[in-house]
Amino acid sequence: MSPQEHDIRTTIEPSAFEPLGSSDHKPPRQANVRRWLLSACALAFVLVMLFLLSVRSLQVLVTAETPAQVSVSGLALPFGDRYLLRPGTYEVTASAEGYHTLETTVTVDDQDSQTLQLELALLPGRVSIESIPPGANVRIDGEPAGQTPLRELAVEAGAHTLSVEAERYLPLEQALEVTGRDIPQQVTLELAPGWAGVAIDSLPQGANILVDGEALGTTPATLEIMGGERQLILQLPGYADAEQPLTVAPGQDLQLETIALKPASGLLELSSVPSGANVTMDGEFHGQTPITLELSPDKSHRLSVFKPGYKRYTGSVQLPAAGQDKKTVTLTAQLGEVRFNISPANAELKINGKSRGKGSQTLSLPAVEHSVEVSLPGYTSVRRRVTPRPGLQQLVEAKLLTEKEARQASIKPEITTSLGQTLLLFSPADSPMSDFTMGASRREPGRRANEVMHPVSLRRAFYMQTTEVTNAQFRQFQSTHNSGQIDSNSLNRDHQPVAQVSWQQAAAFCNWLSKREGLPAFYRESNGIINGYNPAATGYRLPSEAEWAWAARANGTSLLKFPWGDAFPPPTNSLENYADSNSAYVTGRVLGTYSDGHVVSAPVASFKANQNRLYDMGGNVAEWVHDAYGIPAANGATEVDPLGAQSGDNYVIRGASWSHSKIAELRLSYRDYGQAGRDDVGFRLARYAE
Repeated sequence: MSPQEHDIRTTIEPSAFEPLGSSDHKPPRQANVRRWLLSACALAFVLVMLFLLSVRSLQVLVTAETPAQVSVSGLALPFGDRYLLRPGTYEVTASAEGYHTLETTVTVDDQDSQTLQLELALLPGRVSIESIPPGANVRIDGEPAGQTPLRELAVEAGAHTLSVEAERYLPLEQALEVTGRDIPQQVTLELAPGWAGVAIDSLPQGANILVDGEALGTTPATLEIMGGERQLILQLPGYADAEQPLTVAPGQDLQLETIALKPASGLLELSSVPSGANVTMDGEFHGQTPITLELSPDKSHRLSVFKPGYKRYTGSVQLPAAGQDKKTVTLTAQLGEVRFNISPANAELKINGKSRGKGSQTLSLPAVEHSVEVSLPGYTSVRRRVTPRPGLQQLVEAKLLTEKEARQASIKPEITTSLGQTLLLFSPADSPMSDFTMGASRREPGRRANEVMHPVSLRRAFYMQTTEVTNAQFRQFQSTHNSGQIDSNSLNRDHQPVAQVSWQQAAAFCNWLSKREGLPAFYRESNGIINGYNPAATGYRLPSEAEWAWAARANGTSLLKFPWGDAFPPPTNSLENYADSNSAYVTGRVLGTYSDGHVVSAPVASFKANQNRLYDMGGNVAEWVHDAYGIPAANGATEVDPLGAQSGDNYVIRGASWSHSKIAELRLSYRDYGQAGRDDVGFRLARYAE
């Protein structure tokens, strides 16, 4: 080894050092790519494993006759009809040829497997419709679709009703099954004619043909006439119209027999003086004038015109075919004399509405019925009907009354109801006691606090029943009513007065009887409850308290204290039915020396009527009256025909009964009150005369 070589071999020089991060240091590129690929694969593997561990299975089933395409939004791995999805909400779209595309939303939950069932809706079918004849109106399921021919109408799949109509053709209706899925369909319909050919001829020919009033031609002719029931008329001048019904079957031609026309009748316009006369022709009655008569042509007819009170006209008439004429017949009156005796002398006489002067006179009048009226201001007119007789004078007398006299004359002194009850007429205004005082003096023994003295005046005439309403009469209204019994003593026999009736029942009975006899109801009623009254009505009602007091107490120029007079106790002879020795074991309180022979109520009218021909006003049963109960005012003001309040909680009861014996109760001014039925309270009827 040379020294020089030795120097080379033994000399060691230090090399330069740079950190790895130095920009001048460049690691090999291939080594870095491999490292990154390995890292990415590892990360992807981890992500895939995480996804596979968290996904759920969703099966999507589509109902359609053609293959369907399904898409799911988001990250979804398809496996046939299944999709792997993480829990969440996804948009699902399904489509198939011939179906509407369906879009829906599905929520995938934590279940391992879910199924989504989708049913696609069919697209409409394309339906073309033609008809013979064309131009027919088409309806599908009742909705207008247009006129034929129709091309490719969009009609929903399924069963439909197809209706086709064309003028003069029979309508057609049939089922239509549409396939849908945009598949074209063709429907062709042939309509049957709605007419038939009808051959029509006449003798003579040339007559106008009218079918249902429409002119269609002249005979002879074959016409297309619509099917159905028709009215055929043939018209030809100088001939009568020939009419006949015609039944036409569509599609079935018809040959009618030749129709022979008859010459037209002549027309005679007949009138008479006076009008309204009876007309016969050839002995057959045709009506009254004015009248138009049809005459068979070229033939003489016997004509008669007649009217009561006139001489009969007889003649003959004749007209050519289709001839027309007018004729007026003046009838000659048959007269009879009528003597009219009229009072007052200045009263006017009218015959058939026409004035014939004033006062008495003799007139010659046609021998027919006439209306006669005699009138004078301030008097009630008299109307009569009279038929004069030729050769025999008649007398008509007419004496006019003032309106007051006529009104009084028309009012009957006594009336009978449909149940057989008798009511008497009372006119207090014509009596000395038209103005009287109700109630009793404070000094009168037995007087009660509600018997306040107060003046009243009665001016209206009224009817009052002579007896109390019986059980038999009340049961015509309410068949199940039972007045009951006391200690085996019956109150329910037919001729005993009805008891155990409330004021409402008594008033309702009055209304029922008014309706039965066609009278205006006095009481106002709502839902079966009496709640007021009509003072102008003349129907049946209960007596007002003032009427009852007047009818019970008025005796000439004085007022009775008791039914028998002014002294107490009553005489021992039977005057009324009170609590006597016979009823001691029932009532406990009796008139010791008095005996009427009855324990409880007696048959009505068993005792003598009072001074006004009314029975049982002071005994037997006490009586409901019309007035609502109240204590009269002591202010001295006179009440005229008082009726009291329209309604109230309690109503007045007047008169004693079979259970009363005390001096207070037997007085005719005694007042009681209540609303419910009692075994000793009944009622009687009243009504205004006008």
